[in-house]
Amino acid sequence: MTPENLPRVCAVSYLNTTPLVWGMVHGRQQGLFELSFCLPSVCADRLANGDADLGIVPVVEAASQNLAILPGTCIACHGAVRSILLISKKPFEQIETLSADSSSRTSVQLARVILAKTYGANPTLEPHAPDLDSMLATADAALIIGDPALKIDPARLPYRTLDLGAEWWDLTRLPMVFAVWAGPAPLTRFRRSDFLDSYLQGALRIPEIAANESASRGITRELALHYLTQNVVFELGAREQAGMKRLLELVSALPASPLAQSALAGAIPV
Repeated sequence: MTPENLPRVCAVSYLNTTPLVWGMVHGRQQGLFELSFCLPSVCADRLANGDADLGIVPVVEAASQNLAILPGTCIACHGAVRSILLISKKPFEQIETLSADSSSRTSVQLARVILAKTYGANPTLEPHAPDLDSMLATADAALIIGDPALKIDPARLPYRTLDLGAEWWDLTRLPMVFAVWAGPAPLTRFRRSDFLDSYLQGALRIPEIAANESASRGITRELALHYLTQNVVFELGAREQAGMKRLLELVSALPASPLAQSALAGAIPV
């Protein structure tokens, strides 16, 4: 297959994607795809615009675009995730404005669910680049995700902080799935085994990944290793699918939610 005919795969540029794409970058899947990296929301936009054939897509976006999900791997957590932080100047039930890093639309909707269901708050959302000081200068609270969140030490902040992975677990006792491999159906150009094997190669090298990636991302090797082994879950099983379904149900029930009930049918593996 010539390079111009390779399937176009859009991966996320955060640390948590590195094990998933290890085989595509360094291992047995090299050369199988035209691989690019960007933020989760940009991956979703590329799929919507026809500029990618498959991507690591926020779960909410996969549902709203009615994308097919490639089963096997994902980005999820079974409790505290460390990289999805809601930081507030006020008690959480008093939050009226939320400055949101919209790099992942799933995390934004998760924040809305947690604030509504657990704290009875329904704040106005204000999109903003992930800079805590400027976010809190104009809003009651800030949502920061991914690598920018890993650079923040919640224990050193003079503010209240929620780890939204832990909050989701407390609310539902289900895994929280943030992103999945997804694209327009049918996914006949993609084999589940290639993506699973790419991850399995990366899983064997997580200490190496933590050592190689930490400095360039502005975090310690110890934090990177703990994050990739204790916070993030990469396998999409039955419990993860149940958590994903529950999230979409709760998001669809939010006031003025952009997620239509009919989109729920799109969030199933094929």
